[in-house]
Amino acid sequence: MTPYDSITNPPNYDAIEAERLEQRCRSGAYWFYWIAALSFITSLVSLSGSQWGFIVSLGVTQFVDALARAFSEQAGTAVTVIALLFDATAAAAFALIGYFASKKLEWVFVLGMVLYGLDGLIFLIAGDWLGIAFHAFALYGIFSGYRACTRLNAMQREQAPPPAAPSAA
Repeated sequence: MTPYDSITNPPNYDAIEAERLEQRCRSGAYWFYWIAALSFITSLVSLSGSQWGFIVSLGVTQFVDALARAFSEQAGTAVTVIALLFDATAAAAFALIGYFASKKLEWVFVLGMVLYGLDGLIFLIAGDWLGIAFHAFALYGIFSGYRACTRLNAMQREQAPPPAAPSAA
């Protein structure tokens, strides 16, 4: 490589920027997968009688699991099964949000952030400052992915060739 190579073949800064934005967008979308997986694992552990869990877990699933544990002695295992079905549905919803966010659908990022933000209110009501802090941290990561996604989509729209004019026949 000679010193003149950078003059005759300058780096494609748009491609470098697009790759960086793509990675940040993907990283933001992957937060939803982590939330889904760790929430469901925490639910399985909680419903089996253990007290530990992941702080990234959804507050709504933790609340439902606590109710199920409280009422399982009176109502039997049906309450636990219902709670587990609810937890699986919530985890599947966040996994689905992650899937569509990874496809660069901006509105899905917004929907996911709103839902996760509302979920954080449960920790606020409970006074769980660690849960609130982690929700804020995760929302920052998701928002960073959303911003990258919007910039990447804008770059791709700018670079797209204009539509062909209809031919007069």
